[in-house]
Amino acid sequence: MPGLLRSDRGGLSVSSPSGERKDACGLPAQRPNLNLVNSASKEKPPNAREGETEAQLQRKRYICMQTYILPGEETNQLWKAKLRFLYDRDSTFNVFVGKGQLIAGMDQALVGMCVNERRFVKIPPKLAYGSDGVSGVIPPDSVLHFDVLLMDIWNSEDQVQIHTYFKPPSCPRTIQVSDFVRYHYNGTFLDGTLFDSSHNRMKTYDTYVGIGWLIPGMDKGLLGMCVGEKRIITIPPFLAYGEDGDGKDIPGQASLVFDVALLDLHNPKDGISIENKVVPENCERRSQSGDFLRYHYNGTLLDGTFFDSSYSRNRTFDTYIGQGYVIPGIDEGLLGVCIGEKRRIVVPPHLGYGEEGRGNIPGSAVLVFDIHVIDFHNPSDSISITSHYKPPDCSVLSKKGDYLKYHYNASLLDGTLLDSTWNLGKTYNIVLGFGQVVLGMDMGLREMCVGEKRTVIIPPHLGYGEAGVDGEVPGSAVLVFDIELLELVAGLPEGYMFVWNGEVSANLFEEIDKDGDGEVLLEEFSEYIHAQVASGKGKLAPGFDAEMIVKNMFTNQDRNGDGKVTAEEFKLKDQETKHDEL
Repeated sequence: MPGLLRSDRGGLSVSSPSGERKDACGLPAQRPNLNLVNSASKEKPPNAREGETEAQLQRKRYICMQTYILPGEETNQLWKAKLRFLYDRDSTFNVFVGKGQLIAGMDQALVGMCVNERRFVKIPPKLAYGSDGVSGVIPPDSVLHFDVLLMDIWNSEDQVQIHTYFKPPSCPRTIQVSDFVRYHYNGTFLDGTLFDSSHNRMKTYDTYVGIGWLIPGMDKGLLGMCVGEKRIITIPPFLAYGEDGDGKDIPGQASLVFDVALLDLHNPKDGISIENKVVPENCERRSQSGDFLRYHYNGTLLDGTFFDSSYSRNRTFDTYIGQGYVIPGIDEGLLGVCIGEKRRIVVPPHLGYGEEGRGNIPGSAVLVFDIHVIDFHNPSDSISITSHYKPPDCSVLSKKGDYLKYHYNASLLDGTLLDSTWNLGKTYNIVLGFGQVVLGMDMGLREMCVGEKRTVIIPPHLGYGEAGVDGEVPGSAVLVFDIELLELVAGLPEGYMFVWNGEVSANLFEEIDKDGDGEVLLEEFSEYIHAQVASGKGKLAPGFDAEMIVKNMFTNQDRNGDGKVTAEEFKLKDQETKHDEL
């Protein structure tokens, strides 16, 4: 631009549009509402092309100058027609101040300006082009008027400037060289013009730091940041995109301002980290590979963003560990836990969901799991029995076929109460060994004496399995029963539902056939058996419906199914091994 060539020195006039010089400059300054009009006009500047937006206009400005000459009205109009605005060059005017690259008046006028400051500069001929002028452009002895808007300023000795305006109270780790980070940013020029934003794309910028993947100034500016920290990083052009810019949105020689919020950081060499929050005092067993765990968790990103929770589903997460059923970081992090333990597991992305992410988990995200272990077992586990009390006389022990009456409290391993006969005020009564309770309870009640108290722990494959009991027992739950045996009625030998307590009459059929017609009906049979039980001569299996037992016995004797038993059909147990009666 010929209006900026060096000339002689002398006095000049400088004013702001308001007529007052600014007395304070802040970098970066708040961007004003700039229309680039001279003091006497509100017209759109002549460089505004049809359909061009204000944002596009602002992006062009660096040191923007509108130049006109004042030798006389007619001459002024003539020369103004020949002049061009810097805006029309589609770039700012970039120059070092005070190094003789400008006419003397402009060199003086630019000193002390702030970014976004606008000045009207009047330069007399002796500080411009003097009596010679510029052939074909500026007449001799012309007074030059410049409308100047300062867009950017930097010095070759500048370094990256960092201003941290928020730092979390806890900062256990900061960015180091070769770390991988995820951050959001707004990128602006010094005048506040936005040129890029990860927020607008709704996606973090993910990159390694300190290995040349970023412009040098950003590589430096990110070092030392904590997750959750927010800082403003101001970068001079020689540590950014230099003289050429990026070829798209960033012009050459532009200082850049990045407002950065760090969401995440890790190093490819990281393993998981574990922080124990609550460890029970009594931890008899720790989880191992191959165990099946039930646990609750809250899952968040490093910045605290929630992505999943088993609590919100009101159901534990149930899985085998150490066998690849879950992400590697959790597979490892759940080893060695106690029942009831709470721990925090931090999982780097290469042990989580990797670069691709999953669902609402972004790619390359560090994951934080707050875990509460409810229970675990191994498929090879059997029941566990702990006897807390035995009476002095504990000689009669329960066995298959015995009729038992007992109280119990049923709970999960974490202490959650499921059921209690004490609360119901009545005992639970069963015949041992006949499938009237889950297999683990059947096993846990054996060889127990009246008055004994014991705790029986039952793994799910001996309890209610993977399905559980809807609304009562969770699937795959380990059960804890605190039991007190109150009564034991000895059962009959295996295979018998009725036995004689003494010698069997040689004329048994005749005794049952009271009317002597050679046929026994169900009524006669039932009356006779109940009479033997009442007199103590016979005994029915305890715990079963007596009428059903008697009817069963009669049906087994009625070989031809005609509703009556004859002497030929009637046989005792030792005479007919296929039946359980008599």
